[in-house]
Amino acid sequence: MKIIYDPETDALSIVFAETTVTTQHLAEGISADYDAAGCLPGLEILDVSSRLGNADTFRRIVLEGIGGTALRHTVPELA
Repeated sequence: MKIIYDPETDALSIVFAETTVTTQHLAEGISADYDAAGCLPGLEILDVSSRLGNADTFRRIVLEGIGGTALRHTVPELA
């Protein structure tokens, strides 16, 4: 899985699998990618900073259910 934030376009992509997709627009600025089997290999959210909060939102990652504990990671400030 990859989580990609592009500050130039203010877009957040979550990629669960690399495959050929068909994109379905769910709402203004929110899209879901589906593969040929109908599975969800990715999501994209535009104007994400206004939808999800300030830049600090993208510096903290919490993965729950991995090995029975929560994994927390803070991304250091970029120079």
